[in-house]
Amino acid sequence: MADEVLPDQGANSSRVEKQPLGVLLGVMTWNFPYYQIARFIAPNLLLGNTLLLKPASICSASALKVEKLLDQAGLPKGVHQTLLVDSSQIEDIIADPRVRGVSLTGSEGAGASVAAAAGKHLKKVVLELGGSDPLIVLGGDIDAVASTAARARLSNAGQACNSPKRMIVLDEFYDTFVDKLSAAFSAAVVGDPQDGATDVGPMSSTDARDELMELVDDAVGHGAHVLVGGYPREGAGAFMEATVLTDVTRDMRAWSEELFGPVAVVCRAADVDEAVALANETDFGLSGSVWSDDLELAEATARRLDVGMAYVNEHGTSLAGLPFGGVGRSGFGRELGDYGVDEFVNKRLVRVSDPVGPEQ
Repeated sequence: MADEVLPDQGANSSRVEKQPLGVLLGVMTWNFPYYQIARFIAPNLLLGNTLLLKPASICSASALKVEKLLDQAGLPKGVHQTLLVDSSQIEDIIADPRVRGVSLTGSEGAGASVAAAAGKHLKKVVLELGGSDPLIVLGGDIDAVASTAARARLSNAGQACNSPKRMIVLDEFYDTFVDKLSAAFSAAVVGDPQDGATDVGPMSSTDARDELMELVDDAVGHGAHVLVGGYPREGAGAFMEATVLTDVTRDMRAWSEELFGPVAVVCRAADVDEAVALANETDFGLSGSVWSDDLELAEATARRLDVGMAYVNEHGTSLAGLPFGGVGRSGFGRELGDYGVDEFVNKRLVRVSDPVGPEQ
């Protein structure tokens, strides 16, 4: 937040001040309803921006709870307001001249719509969209890597943009990895999230589950193999069995579309170059990871990934001090850290020079 002092460059002083832009609109998603709101609110309140929040329609209660907490904490009235509006009203809100910027976390379709509206009205926009994150296995303790990958993939019932969705494994480790991953998925208990024995809770809606099943069925219909799961859970609730797919090819929707649920795709790679090529063969670019006990090789490989966040021997790490965001169809701009604070700010240059003297 402090001014940045620049070289004088011919003046008495040159510096950059960080000033808030004003009113911002946040359009937030449902999969982490409290945390995602906090990611938008915290840095922008620090800057001095005022906030309008449009939560996902299926989790407005959490947004109202956050607003109540902010009121109880003493935030001045009107600095943060929850808008329970339909998505069709968002463009009109963006068009309001008082709104200076928009931050959206959500689907590609929603992101494209908001970006178009923001562009039309020349408003700053940050988009955090979907992902089809690769997880590349080059070596190490394969059993441990597979177990970790399973936990990461099934977290939040697989409903995370930065979950490892495509697991790319060198030939020499493939069978061992697939066996361990399949065993972990088979052992995962699907059920009531309030039950301490449950590993995988329900998806956000039956519609979301059915859309995921369409991708699985399309893959199977074109020759993919289901090693574990592959079906919705019978009975009430939006439950989906933890599923492992192999032999997914380019003619299947699962190759290019995001699998937003408890489904993992495992691919073979002959060598590091093929693994990187497969990892980058996507229009998404959120994050990716490389796993190996050869840290030099792993880091060099991670640097070849076309992503906004590259990890070695971890995946999906999101901390307040680390920038979060992607490239390509995963969006643009950053949340969190100094980078997130800097998104909706006027970086105003201030130069001070001596008074102009009499003409010579």
